[in-house]
Amino acid sequence: MDLDLRGKHALVCGASEGIGRATAHELASLGARVTLLARREDALRAALADLPTPHGQAHGIVAADVAQGDALSRAVAALAADAPVHILVNNTGGPPGGPAHAAGIDAYLDAFNKHLVANQRLLQAVLPGMRAAGWGRIVNVISTSVYEPIPNLGVSNTIRGAVAGWAKTLSRELAGDGITVNNVLPGYTRTQRLAQILADRSQASGKPQDEIARAMLASVPVGRFAEAAEIAGVIAFLCTPAAAYVDGQSIAVDGGRMQSI
Repeated sequence: MDLDLRGKHALVCGASEGIGRATAHELASLGARVTLLARREDALRAALADLPTPHGQAHGIVAADVAQGDALSRAVAALAADAPVHILVNNTGGPPGGPAHAAGIDAYLDAFNKHLVANQRLLQAVLPGMRAAGWGRIVNVISTSVYEPIPNLGVSNTIRGAVAGWAKTLSRELAGDGITVNNVLPGYTRTQRLAQILADRSQASGKPQDEIARAMLASVPVGRFAEAAEIAGVIAFLCTPAAAYVDGQSIAVDGGRMQSI
């Protein structure tokens, strides 16, 4: 199986912690040169220091906020002009919880800009380099909610579905250029996002967080939360030469929780 990413440059968003950081580690282990993108430069530098360099790769960072669209476009365009990007991992923290009907218009607009619009900006910055190379991998980290909406995550359910539709469209448009586009749908994963969901549900219900966690795990056949590295392993595989014929797919990594086929 060809998992060799030597000579490839990967841009990983949300890379200072959680799934993004774990993904950057996996890609670097496979030989890719990795650029980490997130808001906080101090957290990025800490993550950068932990990246493996089995082939002497020169990893880097870009401190940028997906909410600052023009600045994001400029930063990634400059990066791609200096070193074309072959792998793009779109990974942005989810919107606040709450029912869809109660969310304000600004909440939807903010989520749309941080997810779909930011992804489009990143795509347009890196696509010329992928096309020139005749090779590219785009992986979007979204949610199982694209198949089964998650209660009390109304805005997130909505925007994740929009990203899935965008990705499926791109997969058909870009396949002829040697570029694949796929989505990974994490289940309940031990990250800051999960901690926030537990806290929000506890506050809304008055129940302790451990009781809420047990109720969540009752729906997961494997009986535990995922570790970020387990999600990252699937993302990394989709970025390799071995995954060249996997395109336009939304792959759940959820411990068997989803009941749909």
